Amino acid sequence: MSAPLPTRLKGRVLVVGGSDSGGGAGIQADIKAVMTMGGYATTAVTALTAQDTLGVHGVFAVPPSFTQLQMRRVLADIGADAFKTGMLADSATVEAVAEILAEHPGTPLVLDPVMVAKGGHALLAENAVASLMAVLMPLASLITPNVPEAEILCGLTISTPDDQMRAAENLLLRGVPAVLLKGGHMDQPELTDVLATQHGITVLRAPRRATRHTHGTGCTFASAIAAGLAQGMALEPAVRRAHAYVQAALASAPGFGAGHGPLNHAARWE
Repeated sequence: MSAPLPTRLKGRVLVVGGSDSGGGAGIQADIKAVMTMGGYATTAVTALTAQDTLGVHGVFAVPPSFTQLQMRRVLADIGADAFKTGMLADSATVEAVAEILAEHPGTPLVLDPVMVAKGGHALLAENAVASLMAVLMPLASLITPNVPEAEILCGLTISTPDDQMRAAENLLLRGVPAVLLKGGHMDQPELTDVLATQHGITVLRAPRRATRHTHGTGCTFASAIAAGLAQGMALEPAVRRAHAYVQAALASAPGFGAGHGPLNHAARWE
């Protein structure tokens, strides 16, 4: 039985990240995912990208002070029940965003450490990784790295589900309360996502689909989780619901574009 369409929006999510002109990832995917979960998305844009399914063809950074202004105006008027961060581009932006988030310590933060686009284009400056770990990760309720991002953050090689668990536990030791380490980049017959908290590890499995239409999977997953937290769900149920949604969005991807195409963000899940 499919989940019913939301009739009333519940849960305000302020998404801070980059724009994707192709609509498959970034702010555009975040808005679609939050709305499909029945939440309300507001945004603070950190960068504009000229992007399609074949890759990123240009990046135009938004001044950090203007990103802060967007955040402050949204928070002063509409408010937020959860935050989600994506592409933050450079250390100045990371620190500017962290400054605002630190003023709202009781609001859940889902941190998606976006570092590299699907086509390989760097989306986070190398010198910004240290800032991300020093000033933003301590504020997070959940971080959602994929395998390449987790390898950078914890300095370990990850190629198996056991490696995922070790890496997730390593990140917990750095003070993050919860880690969702996504396994889509691993060469395994089954997709494995590992949710690690101080209370233990939960493994989410799904069949690997023979498709190139996976653009924006990470953004979509993280934003769907943030919507759940904004609606008052506990972490594990929010992650499980978002996981089911992403699998349905992958299975019904529209097939747009000549490269890594977008998901079906309007998908209904079992």
